[in-house]
Amino acid sequence: MYEQIDSYVLSLIERSTPQCTAWNVEKIRQGKPADWNYIDGCMMTALLAMTEITGDERYAAFAEQVIDSFVTEDGGILTYKPDAHSLDDINEGRVLFKLYAKTGKEKYRKAARFLKGQLEVQPRTPEGNFWHKQIYPNQVWLDGIYMAQPFSALYEKHFGNQDYSDVLGQIETVHARMRDEKTGLYYHGYDPTRSIFWADPETGCSKNFWLRSIGWFAVALADLAEILPEGDARMRLCAVFTDLMQHVRAFADPDTGLYWQVVDKGGEEGNYLESSGSAMLAYAMLKGARLGVLPKEYAVSGQKTFNGIVDRYLSFDDGKMELGGICLVAGLGPDNNRRRDGSYAYYISEPVVKNDAKGVAPFVLCYTEVKRLSASL
Repeated sequence: MYEQIDSYVLSLIERSTPQCTAWNVEKIRQGKPADWNYIDGCMMTALLAMTEITGDERYAAFAEQVIDSFVTEDGGILTYKPDAHSLDDINEGRVLFKLYAKTGKEKYRKAARFLKGQLEVQPRTPEGNFWHKQIYPNQVWLDGIYMAQPFSALYEKHFGNQDYSDVLGQIETVHARMRDEKTGLYYHGYDPTRSIFWADPETGCSKNFWLRSIGWFAVALADLAEILPEGDARMRLCAVFTDLMQHVRAFADPDTGLYWQVVDKGGEEGNYLESSGSAMLAYAMLKGARLGVLPKEYAVSGQKTFNGIVDRYLSFDDGKMELGGICLVAGLGPDNNRRRDGSYAYYISEPVVKNDAKGVAPFVLCYTEVKRLSASL
């Protein structure tokens, strides 16, 4: 089975160009041209990890080809929209550090500096957290922690002053404001001004625990645990990470190890075991155990979840692999889109698709951790 997964990832590359990637189902459905976006960014991160663990340069070569199609010699990024102030558009920049180390191309360092400059002017909430986007004023989404904070920490590590206080401060605000005391889970969004229609008037949080948003947050914490050096900041970050993993693991489906689209409402009508968020949590558990942040038993849980995804949602027809059970997209608002209200009915109404990078990339990342685990045994 694992050899088939290797072949599948290579087939995705073979069927893709920088102008049209086979895994960006959302972009294909919309009929929009290629641009700099977090979906392809997730996959580029996964491809670089595949080269790192397998030694096969074809994965990294395609990632470099994609990034080169957008990054100009002066460090500009084609199609990037500065005025959108979108944290999503920071995410793809995290691959610049590995590509710079690998190739020495100066334009990668310049592009990283450009994106760091964007974060320096990113609007912030009164509590100091980044707005998710310009169109979401004063809103903090769990997704945004993954989109911006690993990049920010990597910049500090490679080109900055190794000051991680802002990264940690934003995460600890999320922990203080968005964590539910009863379950230990995190709400998808938070508005400290309580002015957006989906925000609870008492807490400012959205209504439910969306799996993939918690998955994004977990992956960010796992990646930051690897980036940050030993010290107080890493210790405090790992405390947040450990607490989340301890609580979310209790909501796994006992038979498959997968997690529900709305995490705490397993088995309710319309809810389903979702693959992208499950892969993210499995990745975080496997990586956390490998780093020694989580007990070794979490690697067993992560492996079970990965195997559950393979058994339930991975299929091979005529040599072609398909990964199903992926929520295509979910969000909150903006004000003129009241359907995206954070309700249970909303989260279970979004399309479920196959082979989208928001599921494929976490699955491949999780697979690299499974391969690391196998190599260590």
